[in-house]
Amino acid sequence: MQDVRVGMVGYKFMGKAHSHAYRDLPMFFPQVPKPVMKLICGRDEAGVKQAAEQFGWEGYVTDWRELLQRDDIDLIDINAPSDAHKEIAIAAARAGKHLFCEKPLALTLEDAREMLAEAEAAGVKHMVGFNYRFAPAVQLAKKLVAEGRLGQIYHFRAWFLQDWIVDPDFPLVWRLQKEIAGSGSHGDLGAHLIDLAHFLVGDIDEVIGMSETFVKERPLPSSMTGLSAKGAKDAPRGPVTVDDATLFMARFSNGALGSFEATRFAPGHRCTNSFEINGSLGSVKFDFERMNELQVYFTSDADDVQGFRRVLATDPAHAYSEAWWPPGHTIGYEHTFIHETVELMKALEENRQPAPDFRDGVKCQEVLEAVDRSIAERRWVKTSEV
Repeated sequence: MQDVRVGMVGYKFMGKAHSHAYRDLPMFFPQVPKPVMKLICGRDEAGVKQAAEQFGWEGYVTDWRELLQRDDIDLIDINAPSDAHKEIAIAAARAGKHLFCEKPLALTLEDAREMLAEAEAAGVKHMVGFNYRFAPAVQLAKKLVAEGRLGQIYHFRAWFLQDWIVDPDFPLVWRLQKEIAGSGSHGDLGAHLIDLAHFLVGDIDEVIGMSETFVKERPLPSSMTGLSAKGAKDAPRGPVTVDDATLFMARFSNGALGSFEATRFAPGHRCTNSFEINGSLGSVKFDFERMNELQVYFTSDADDVQGFRRVLATDPAHAYSEAWWPPGHTIGYEHTFIHETVELMKALEENRQPAPDFRDGVKCQEVLEAVDRSIAERRWVKTSEV
């Protein structure tokens, strides 16, 4: 079992989440290869130096190209803003490095397909960061669907609601600029919902959607990190070039119907990432703000005990839970990244593609782009059209 030596591009919100996963994984999952935190990269030398020291990296660089020249790095982790994904991933693949890239995979479907083609041509392993798949309660939902315990699936409805930019004077962070982020709530939040739909129910055949940008201009920021930023209300303003909210309906290839809502304008919702699945034999409901719980209903229950039951997914019977605490002792957001990294390390050891990989990233972007086309053309659009 060989160690996996990591070079990482990005050191803020996702950089911290990935670093935490690399550090904690060996303590709780000693049976998988150990990630070795070799070098972290960022353009701001003072910032990346501090991050390297705080997160526990052996060293830092300010040019990601240096990572590709190192013989002591096996895996390139890309969690920089979306506009940097394509160039780094393609260069890393050509250098023979395995790839772990945050979502959305690229700014456009065309770029995502090119990244996949280059990774496949290079023969490297590739993974895309859809971490919500790895909550034990979501894994339980997958198990119930896959085993047929919910019967024929009729409905998948999902919503990802946040409120961090409701204030019209919140600064114009990079996530609100199309040239950097690609899209707004649609590509940032909706991408997670689409991947969960693919993971739990299956491929999406056609979509129809609508979107809105509620605040058209915002003050330019003086600094930003993660989902926070600083800036004066009277600072010069710039245009918001992405959606604030996008909603769409979908038909799945297996006949199920879907509805999706992604917004950053839902006051009181900090991170309401939720879905419900209805089948002929039962239903499940999940809300990430209560991520250790899955609400489960079976039509076969006796009439006098019909209703949703609360399953706390912390028993050894639930995915990954045997590595953590005694039953009932819950885990948090950061653990989804640890579980994601477990899958990546095991895939490298077993010489297989991890799941989800760049193919899943491309499939997600096909839906994202089909929804965009639907909004522009005001019609149903098949994913095969894009």
